[in-house]
Amino acid sequence: MPRGDGTGPSGQGPGTGRGVGRGKGRGRMGGNRPGSGPGGYCICPSCGEKVPHTRSVPCYQMSCPKCGANMAKG
Repeated sequence: MPRGDGTGPSGQGPGTGRGVGRGKGRGRMGGNRPGSGPGGYCICPSCGEKVPHTRSVPCYQMSCPKCGANMAKG
């Protein structure tokens, strides 16, 4: 019988599903944000020099080996 107080039997009703899952399956540090993992290259915005991205070092903390400017994730 309904109680009328908004409570119901345990495990039934809205809000008991598993969720909609918003992740993209990329894992830790995935994506194309700064510091987003070891893949890809760092590119110099001044001269265009391209160097492999070093793990645990964000591109913006690296200096271009050609002209000395700060690198950017590419």
